[in-house]
Amino acid sequence: MSLPDREAILAFIRQTPSSVGKREIARAFGLKGEERDALKALLAEMAEEGLLTSGPGRSLHQAGGLPRVTVLTVVSAEGARILATPEKWEGEGEPPRVLVGVGTPRGRTAGRRERYEVGDRILTRIEGDAPKYMGTVIKRLARGHALLMGVVRKGEQGLYLKPVDKRERKTWPLHHSSEATPGELVRAELKGAGARTAAHIVSRLGDPFSGTSLSSIAIAAKGIPDEFPHGVEDEAARVGAGPLGAREDWTAIPFLTIDPGDARDHDDAVWAEAEGDGWRLLVAIADVSWFVRPGSALDRSAFDRGNSVYFPDQVVPMLPEALSAGACSLKSGSDKAVLAATLHIGTNGDLLRWSFHRARIRVAENMAYETAQAVMDGRQESPLKAPVLEPLWGCWRALMKAREARSPLDLELPEKRVVLDPDGRVAGIVVRERLDAHRVVEEMMIAANVAAAKALEAKKAPCMYRCHEAPDRMKLTSLKEYLGTLGISFALGQVITPATFNRVLERSRERTDFTEISEAVLRSQTQAYYSPRSTGHFGLSLQSYAHFTSPIRRYSDVLVHRSLVSAYRLGEGGLPAGADQRFAAIGEHISFTERRAMEAERETLDRYIARHLAGAVGQVVRGRISGVQAFGFFATVEGIGGDGLVPVSALGDERFRFDEAGRFLEGAETGTRYAQGQMLDLKLEDADPVTGSLRFSIPGVDSVDRPGPRFRRDGRGGPRQGSARQGNGRRGGPPPGVKRGRRG
Repeated sequence: MSLPDREAILAFIRQTPSSVGKREIARAFGLKGEERDALKALLAEMAEEGLLTSGPGRSLHQAGGLPRVTVLTVVSAEGARILATPEKWEGEGEPPRVLVGVGTPRGRTAGRRERYEVGDRILTRIEGDAPKYMGTVIKRLARGHALLMGVVRKGEQGLYLKPVDKRERKTWPLHHSSEATPGELVRAELKGAGARTAAHIVSRLGDPFSGTSLSSIAIAAKGIPDEFPHGVEDEAARVGAGPLGAREDWTAIPFLTIDPGDARDHDDAVWAEAEGDGWRLLVAIADVSWFVRPGSALDRSAFDRGNSVYFPDQVVPMLPEALSAGACSLKSGSDKAVLAATLHIGTNGDLLRWSFHRARIRVAENMAYETAQAVMDGRQESPLKAPVLEPLWGCWRALMKAREARSPLDLELPEKRVVLDPDGRVAGIVVRERLDAHRVVEEMMIAANVAAAKALEAKKAPCMYRCHEAPDRMKLTSLKEYLGTLGISFALGQVITPATFNRVLERSRERTDFTEISEAVLRSQTQAYYSPRSTGHFGLSLQSYAHFTSPIRRYSDVLVHRSLVSAYRLGEGGLPAGADQRFAAIGEHISFTERRAMEAERETLDRYIARHLAGAVGQVVRGRISGVQAFGFFATVEGIGGDGLVPVSALGDERFRFDEAGRFLEGAETGTRYAQGQMLDLKLEDADPVTGSLRFSIPGVDSVDRPGPRFRRDGRGGPRQGSARQGNGRRGGPPPGVKRGRRG
């Protein structure tokens, strides 16, 4: 057998899940005697050329990458998925982030998982190539120093570190060797033991309060990539200025984009016309797959980010601005490249047939939701009303018939938006108005997403599905107990469908506690995720559903576009051969980045609300109880938002019992009750923009410094494990089908 070439050796090292040395390479290629000597010389040459580097035990791995087995340090730990970086990194640029799966190690009780914290060291088996590294824990190693992020403060005893995580109540003195100034955001290690523990600064990240952006705290704390690797922005500018390729000419069709007035990118454009008793609907989506090719630096960066992240003060885009706000964004007035779906809609809104096209369009107008609604309501004039808007509304009414027939989860909760003034100060907290214009576009996007999934199934092509499973028994039981305390029946013996929840909501619509009931229904739902295996979409009552309509801001949609391009032979930029083999791992990664983005967005909103309320400390505000626990209750400032804690110690010297099913605290002596949904006056004791946390007390009631808890559960004999599963009433984000903001 002849000596393998350099590419064959590198491919073997990349594809082998265990450590690789000279012996393993020789055995794999059947090399003996003199051939082994020649291999040794070749490997030495590859090392000199910078193609290979050596790891522990003379193992080999591709230079600039990670060894197949290496030690990582955990930088983010969230349930069964953790994010880690190599303990030692000799490559160029920032060390890569590895998404690590945590299974159930041998010897542990089935169903229980190893829990990890930031700063843990783990021996990990690495799969994939930069930047799409995935890892599996082999074993936990001796723990390194704990890492945390915080803002430096000055106190009576000197400088100390206040963690940005509101769940972390402690502060830590800064070691005397640490160089920092009050107000700086830093990463630090905790060293020492007991009273001698101190924070040693590892990196200084600047003053998050010096400019207009509070989102920098969440970006740093969550490890969100906010700087593009070297060369990526240049590549985006180059491909964005290139030709659009051979396409169908649809420039004569007056497409509209209908988006929020403050939209920073335009993914989708729509147009419809009557067709017999039904409608022909065109949904044109930015053709990102034309510009972002598999394996390119742009593609690796987009995968790493997974999605765009939207903050009140900035956007961290998945793609560089030259594409996200430039070549890909469907701005009016110039030709744009799209991957479009032609949908034939029946009179009852059924999706009869579809086709997909690569086309060139010229958008007639970028219209805001409010403008479109004003035109349709007759409050504003537009030459596009009769030829474009009215057919779109007609097609929507047909689609609504199909929606009503399948009865998806009809759960609408208000979405709050922070309005900033030019200096970055909070000018107000407003609720986005819900219009028919929003529903028109959403139903058309859902129809296009269904068509994309069904089209790929018809070709037996790979698909990245958007999955949303039915609620589990534990959550349903908890919901039943809560609704029972309100006198609302909820039978568990039936087959649970979205319509089951809709009936509860409809019966409760006129109640004063309707918002709390809606939030309880939301909490009972599972979290949506991405997977190459379809489990259906419970919230939308759909069997086949994929994300197709937002490729500028979601990597999942880029994969669906590529698969459609390949399956229907629409030209360049399709899926490479074998790409579907990594869909499961990619689905886990982009599900993780989506959760990361939602948490960062929510925490940043909390920080802006806390900054907005900081001037009201000491004042009495009107609040609504949003969650109740044995240790106190959480309340939200009416009309503004932001959750704050009222600890049980702030309720006076009375003993309180906690009713978990009813979600209320009740005074043992007076019967005073604090229940979820209750409105009451609260005194704002503290508003901390660093953590986004608020703290309240009851006006006229003195707090009590209790040595221990003075509450009991109602007939339960004390706290039981898992009793805090409802948390503080906050959510990790709505499942699709719950209408809160950006569509799909």
